[in-house]
Amino acid sequence: MDDSKKLIAAIDIGTTKIATVAAECSNGRIDVLGFGASQSNGIKHGVVRNVDDTVKAITESLNKLGESYDANFSEVYVGIAGQYVKTADNTCRVLVNGTVTQRHLIELRDMAMNVVRPGSETIDAILLSYSIDGHIVENPIGMQCEYLIGNFHVITGQTMMVNNIKKCVNMAGLDVRTVFLEPLASAEAVLTEEEKRKGVALIDIGGGTSDLAVYKNGEVVHTAVIPIGGATVTGDIRDKFGITYEQAESMKCMYGSAVHITSADVSIEVKTARVNSNIYVSRNEMSELIQARMEEILNAVKFQLETVYADNVPAGIVITGGGSLVANLSQIASFIMKNNIRLACPTSNIVGANADSLKRPQYSTVVGLVMKGYDYELGLRKKELVMNEPKPAPQPVEPKPEPEPVPEPKKPEPKPQKPKKSFGSVFKSWMDKLEDDE
Repeated sequence: MDDSKKLIAAIDIGTTKIATVAAECSNGRIDVLGFGASQSNGIKHGVVRNVDDTVKAITESLNKLGESYDANFSEVYVGIAGQYVKTADNTCRVLVNGTVTQRHLIELRDMAMNVVRPGSETIDAILLSYSIDGHIVENPIGMQCEYLIGNFHVITGQTMMVNNIKKCVNMAGLDVRTVFLEPLASAEAVLTEEEKRKGVALIDIGGGTSDLAVYKNGEVVHTAVIPIGGATVTGDIRDKFGITYEQAESMKCMYGSAVHITSADVSIEVKTARVNSNIYVSRNEMSELIQARMEEILNAVKFQLETVYADNVPAGIVITGGGSLVANLSQIASFIMKNNIRLACPTSNIVGANADSLKRPQYSTVVGLVMKGYDYELGLRKKELVMNEPKPAPQPVEPKPEPEPVPEPKKPEPKPQKPKKSFGSVFKSWMDKLEDDE
């Protein structure tokens, strides 16, 4: 395998499903070697609630992957989300005292990754901008300065929660290479570079959460996690009609709509375990439940977007994830967000025996984890090469010319004063003149 081709394995540990993918990646191409998915039982809203159930679900996913591919990997990339994930903007600076090099950029990001609060660990530090002498610069390499300043969007997670995810993966027989924030992974799979440059918002409606990533000028400027997802909608239908969760999920996918249907109602018969006691589900009532939850999610996203974009998002809003499969979602999203809506799934550059299975919105995250894992490996290789180069000697910064001293204004010389005549000298002259007269 050449340096540009990497074997990448990733696991998306969600509330409703666990998906595992192994692929060979090179230059943006994903050649899928194996794929497995299983039902998730131990996760809720991105948090491990039952370790044994989570490990069992991960193992089942790995076993299904092994049915099509002789798994020969020991490390995986893992996605995380949930309310325990927090974001904040931080500023770091590194001493240059000479010419800015790639080494300084790496040192600056490492500093940002090490800025954490007690009880938390840094998941990612996303560059927002560089600045030198108070001026924002796009690429500081080659510039002269004393200090280089970097502004970063730092994503952290509670250490205990992150460790629980890692523990479950370890108990399933694998090591965690690193973790990525799930909405950023989904964004890699479904957004174009042009959309990121213009400014776009991604909504990933998963089972337990709806994740948001907002881009501006090609960079992530805002992320958020909304604790409502497709599983919440399914639970509403189950509780309303007294059916099983599996039946409610099937009804939602087959007959549900994100827009309340005003035409003649249709009743859907649902079988129960008891004889002659089937349940009839009203399609209109089910759509009312779905619409209410989707409006709640979209209004929460709209509130988050207003912190970044006062007006419309230039490149529109892209929606993905399993929750985006509900009928008429784009219509209600367009009405609430007052923006262009695109429903998306990962389709580009995915090949291999399981490619068609992954070209669905519910697998955007796991495909994105593979893509980010590949970029991560290339970044590590680049960092290794840069940091192993001899460190250049610091170059003195050219001193700024000191201002020439301003001469002090000359004080005017005092005018010579005429000697004052004393009264005594005048009287003496007068007396001498009288004596001469006599």
